[in-house]
Amino acid sequence: MEEHVAVCTERLEKVLAQEGLVKTDFLSCELMPYNAIFVERIQAARTSDELVQIWRDMARESFLNWYVNPEVPADAVADFIAIGDVEKQQSLLMELLDKNQLYVNLSEMEDEDFQVGDEDKALNRAFYRE
Repeated sequence: MEEHVAVCTERLEKVLAQEGLVKTDFLSCELMPYNAIFVERIQAARTSDELVQIWRDMARESFLNWYVNPEVPADAVADFIAIGDVEKQQSLLMELLDKNQLYVNLSEMEDEDFQVGDEDKALNRAFYRE
């Protein structure tokens, strides 16, 4: 992701230079990840054991789709391991995550569970003119 941001920044700087806006500044901000953290972990996992641990963490700490029961009975873990194919296991875990919660929503920034810092809150208020 950081490589992508660097490429975009370089392109923007070139456009500004071509337009004669060399001394123009621009601001780049990142969204505060929530379920996106689990997406990265799932994609990086290489073993079933890693994915089982990620599932346990997701059950405790993520926002899952409405149809998912976050309690993980031993049978479910055994069935998950029995799938045997890491790519299929990764795909299953990705399906369980609520994609509407990949990042912390503005409306949730006061929720202490998300631990949004005072500086970030002030920046959001200024950006949205609240």
